[in-house]
Amino acid sequence: MTGPDSTTAMLTALVRLRGALQEARLPLELPGAEEQRAARAEMVDQLEDYVIPRLMTLDAPLLAVVGGSTGAGKSTLVNSLVGTRVTAPGVLRPTTRSPVLVHHPDDAKWFGQDRLLPELERVDRQTNDPAALQLVPSPVMAPGLAVLDAPDIDSVEEQNRVLAAQLLAAADLWLFVTSAARYADQVPWDFLRKAADRSAAVAIVLDRTPPEAVDTITTHLARMLASRGLKDSPLFVVEEGEVSDMGLLDSSSVMEIRQWLRALAEDQEARQSVVQQTLDGAIRTLARRTHSVADAATEQVDAVRRLREDANEAYDRAVTAVGEASADGTLLRGEVLARWQEFVGTGELLRSLETRVGWIRDRVVNAVKGKPQQAERVTVAVESGLETLILEHAEAAAERAEASWRSTAAGQILLRDAGEDLGRASRDFRRRAERAVRDWQSDVLDMVRTEGAEKRSTARFLAFGVNGLSVALMVVVFAHTAGVTGAEAGIAGGSAILGQKLLEAVFGDQAVRSLAERARQRLETSMRDLLDAERRRYTDLLDTMEVSPETPERMRAAARKVDDLRFAATRHAPEASPAPAQQTAQVSEPADDAP
Repeated sequence: MTGPDSTTAMLTALVRLRGALQEARLPLELPGAEEQRAARAEMVDQLEDYVIPRLMTLDAPLLAVVGGSTGAGKSTLVNSLVGTRVTAPGVLRPTTRSPVLVHHPDDAKWFGQDRLLPELERVDRQTNDPAALQLVPSPVMAPGLAVLDAPDIDSVEEQNRVLAAQLLAAADLWLFVTSAARYADQVPWDFLRKAADRSAAVAIVLDRTPPEAVDTITTHLARMLASRGLKDSPLFVVEEGEVSDMGLLDSSSVMEIRQWLRALAEDQEARQSVVQQTLDGAIRTLARRTHSVADAATEQVDAVRRLREDANEAYDRAVTAVGEASADGTLLRGEVLARWQEFVGTGELLRSLETRVGWIRDRVVNAVKGKPQQAERVTVAVESGLETLILEHAEAAAERAEASWRSTAAGQILLRDAGEDLGRASRDFRRRAERAVRDWQSDVLDMVRTEGAEKRSTARFLAFGVNGLSVALMVVVFAHTAGVTGAEAGIAGGSAILGQKLLEAVFGDQAVRSLAERARQRLETSMRDLLDAERRRYTDLLDTMEVSPETPERMRAAARKVDDLRFAATRHAPEASPAPAQQTAQVSEPADDAP
């Protein structure tokens, strides 16, 4: 950032990056998803807690966060640096309390609720609320520098660990405190590795060190720092010593650290160098890490797409199967066929149809023996047959979709948390199917009644009645494609011909074709709507995941924009000054030994 315009552009890009990261929810339990969810949350927190507020207030005091392991002596160190008790050391573990920020009174305006760590409530007293930030103004502190005492990074209390990580991510300078007994522990080094990865300014305090072990431990620790990319980080040693009743170390024990911090606060160029180093490193790392989150978001999109395709394939098959079975004559068997034959009297009539087609229509008209109650029996048989067909394929589709989802870990968890057994049709599906079939039959009845409005006084219309003509139309619809073979083909085809001729005798050829097509379309629509409602049990579950296909590219585009602005600033930046750690380590000692 070389000027106001470039700073504004970077600020805009970072706000967009934050928005893109917030959209990436990563809800499915895919391999690595939990890690990337944690990374995303950490990145959003760092943007909100540190990067964006710091970029908006580059002149704000340098914030040194004191972090470290349990029992390392962080609070005692902070109290000793200030020269009075401002933060309470934890006697019992785990210690849950608010973080404490010590600053010069003139710098109070920089630490309001709208600035650094905006989610933490500002308080002026000690509290056990980890969602609060205790502000302690102290004239002993040098203007331009603030010190924050953070919870233990390895606390057994998860809330403490999370807060400690959040505070360290908001630091301009990490003042990392460890002890002679615990300096090789893994957890502190995990944090230090992150600091090295993003070029954060770090100083190490080796606390509670026996005098006889200073040389051995500092030599080993220095090698560990160098091997992990932190060779330029200042290393301070605090020897083991008496702690006063006020909880303070002897002033001479922390003199070197106090002088270094004081010198850093008074050297505006050095202070800005530390801020810029940490801020630039944080921005660079955020842009780089965004691509990993975007990759995870892409995997989520792909997984949702596959799960959706599996559910759709299962129910598309069901829709097709029900459509075929309700049009190829399959339904014209069993109870439906028996009731239809009672209605039309098919014995001699079917034999006549096979040999003499020239006088079929009159023959059909004269041969039909059905009475109104027999037409009603056909209607009931049709209703039962259709309901059974639809329910059978709805159950099969649910089983197929569930089996597909169970083949993946993400699908298994979705099924587990669905709140119902998705491997079976809905509990109310039979009732809805019954209603849909009855509604369709009612539609068929209305179509016949409307079509015969001008024919109700004719002998043929009166002979069959609305109900009789309606069941004839249903039979015609059920043999729409005549796809069955063998003996069934003859029965289905003959039944359909009988129905068609009955209808033609009343309405004529063209009207019958139109009636059959309309009835067929309405039946297909009704069955599709039923099965689509079942399908939505699966697809709605995926919709609640709110996985947007556009999210990964939005993250990548936002990260690329941040990188473009960084590279542009680098090309126009003046020659870099020495590294902050080296520069500040060599400043002369001030006369006043307060930090």
